[in-house]
Amino acid sequence: MNRCDVCGNEYQDAFTLRTAGGQEYHFDSFECAIHRVAPECAHCGCKVIGHGVQAGDRIFCCAHCAQESGVGTVSDNAAHPTMA
Repeated sequence: MNRCDVCGNEYQDAFTLRTAGGQEYHFDSFECAIHRVAPECAHCGCKVIGHGVQAGDRIFCCAHCAQESGVGTVSDNAAHPTMA
């Protein structure tokens, strides 16, 4: 049985996550995995659990945060005609 690297819980269904850099972690839940390995938004600090927005070496949770940090060429929504 593995022990979660975040909360210390021993759980028979714990899983192992290996990063691209070769680091290995053991978790008992996705919540703990997100807490340990998900990147933080460079503007607001929240955990980026989706695709996010990357500008250079910075990762943002959304286009708004990227724009607030000076990245001007991103958008969360594709342009679409106004509905009448």
